[in-house]
Amino acid sequence: MSHRPFFNRRDAGRQLAAHLWDYREVPGLLVLGLARGGVPVAYEVAAALGADLDVLVVRKLGVPGQDELALGAIAPGGVRVLNEPIVRSCGVSEAQIAAVVAVEERELQRREVLYRGERPRTPVCRRSVLLIDDGLATGATMHAAVEWVRTQQPVRLIAAVPVAAPSALIALQPLVDELVCPLAPGNFTSVGLWYADFSQTSDSEVQQLLATAVRHPSDSPGTPR
Repeated sequence: MSHRPFFNRRDAGRQLAAHLWDYREVPGLLVLGLARGGVPVAYEVAAALGADLDVLVVRKLGVPGQDELALGAIAPGGVRVLNEPIVRSCGVSEAQIAAVVAVEERELQRREVLYRGERPRTPVCRRSVLLIDDGLATGATMHAAVEWVRTQQPVRLIAAVPVAAPSALIALQPLVDELVCPLAPGNFTSVGLWYADFSQTSDSEVQQLLATAVRHPSDSPGTPR
């Protein structure tokens, strides 16, 4: 593919923001970027819409020996989502799942502290929330993110990604109030295929983007800008 639709995640965020323009009028809008790759995308969306930005740390649960294949995902507060067809087809035992969860729980906690430090998590209750990632392959991590946000009682939950596998969108659609995805190619293959630069987002980049966004916090939720 000579021309990729997105140069990098920041570019994808700017393009995605154009499809979310109506949300700039929503009072107290909160943009949550899935760590790590979703944060640069979410940063640009939040900047364009004049919204608050925060990070949501979600961890994919990889099939033992096939880490890239997601058997599910975890989110804060003990949220766990399993992809039962993958679990069955790969013959993953409950003990193996528990071992993977234990490892990823530790990494989730580490990143929460690293990205947030002493800063408390931005309140979600009674706010419209835009959940952003850099793309959906299986949709497992976004599913876990949605489950966590639902526990926080948002007034509206919108999931938005620049690109996704059509099957992932079909699975996610019933779980959210709105789903925004400008590109859902039939020949999807992988998220990275649609970016010219899909190098891994670093912890320091996540920290820097969050720190930059925090310098201009919005008014209290429900207060129009």
